[in-house]
Amino acid sequence: MPDDKGTVLTPADERAMADELRARLNGEVIDRAHPAYDGARAVWNGLIDRRPAVIARCSGTADVVETVRIAQKYRPVVSIRGGGHQVAGSAVCDDGLVIDLSGMKGVHVDPAARIARAQGGVTWGELDRETQLHALATPGGEISATGIAGLTLGGGFGFVMRTLGLSCDGMRSITVVTADGTVRVASRDEEPELFWAARGGGRGIGVVTSFDYGLQPLGPEVDCALVIHPFDRAEAVLRAWRDATESAPDTVTPELLLWTVPADPEVPPELHDVNCVMVSAVYGGPAGAEAKAALAPQRDFGPALLDLSGSLSYVELQSANTWRFPDGDRYFMKSHFMDELNDEAISVLVDWYSRRPTPDCLIVVRTLGGAVARVGPDDSAFAHRSARFNVSIDAGWQNPALDDEAIGWARSAWDAVKPFSSGSYVNFAGLGEDAGELRSAVYGSHEERLERIRAAYDPEGLFAPAARRP
Repeated sequence: MPDDKGTVLTPADERAMADELRARLNGEVIDRAHPAYDGARAVWNGLIDRRPAVIARCSGTADVVETVRIAQKYRPVVSIRGGGHQVAGSAVCDDGLVIDLSGMKGVHVDPAARIARAQGGVTWGELDRETQLHALATPGGEISATGIAGLTLGGGFGFVMRTLGLSCDGMRSITVVTADGTVRVASRDEEPELFWAARGGGRGIGVVTSFDYGLQPLGPEVDCALVIHPFDRAEAVLRAWRDATESAPDTVTPELLLWTVPADPEVPPELHDVNCVMVSAVYGGPAGAEAKAALAPQRDFGPALLDLSGSLSYVELQSANTWRFPDGDRYFMKSHFMDELNDEAISVLVDWYSRRPTPDCLIVVRTLGGAVARVGPDDSAFAHRSARFNVSIDAGWQNPALDDEAIGWARSAWDAVKPFSSGSYVNFAGLGEDAGELRSAVYGSHEERLERIRAAYDPEGLFAPAARRP
């Protein structure tokens, strides 16, 4: 695929492209002079401040087709916006064209067939709301405001991934507009190479306008473990937790966070914002005695500050952490896959967490295996099926004056963990400047096949810049 950086449009070309889009789209076209421009270019991560030439807010697949055809004519840098929640802010670009799907919110659930079709602007909270009417779910993310598109196309971690798999594993087909303006349906049987790429390597394959997900019975109530331990026992808790994950059944997805106690009304005020080790786990099946028994080992790591384990609705679970990652705050996240979590790595994680510059910085250790590992290593573009853990270094802050310090902390912590790494996760892969060094770590042995597929569907490289962003 050509490494096309796009054409630098003249002001006259920007106006002409915007005028042509307005003449052919049902959706709104927003240029630099539009009163809604600043709101339309903003994304979840307040660190991102990009100024596209034109934003095409598509109303449906036909609008996307027209936008892609016009993009072929003018050849701007193109970015694609779904939920706009990605850390690197790749939904928007400087001086180019944003194909904005955020208004495409349609969701249709067929409970008999256990299939949900959702358009490209849908968030996980919106999809869960519809599927849970029927006590059905597809494996989603951990923040309800996250868009389904970016998370799924990059793989997709979630609270029940050891039971139901990654978000991309729940995908049954996609509708995608490729660079020639053709509408294609990709599945295991139709356009199988395109479908393979979409499952974990979907950046730059085209504009995915809808997803069909297979649904599994889950909810409306689920059982969860949530135990908060004092930070002075962090290494001991991490070691015990690591050992317990080896025998955890596939119905349990454990997770551990080095973070602060949330300022929640259920938590005693004297514990608010205190450093802690947060052990959580979700049972990916019916709530009840069997679930509680399976979760019990996740509650047995010594004296705790709080035990908030219990039952809650699946919709509540999916949105439980959303308030801790508000729109407009500043974020930087990088991650490592790890085949093991040895004592040395644990010491490094605890040490670097203790150096964090703001209370909104955290380190998350997620467990894989189970349904994630049961998919063959080459059956999808997601390249890390055999990894046991993913460690995410997540910096969060509000004050722009802290940008260098917060990003520097996360980069240094990531570097310190790198000797234990077996790869990186594209959805937590830093900013645009990190893309080149991480490409092989993200895609591994699948990188060459992905390049061939992208080149076959986009020989002139219209989406090449999008393919090369994190």
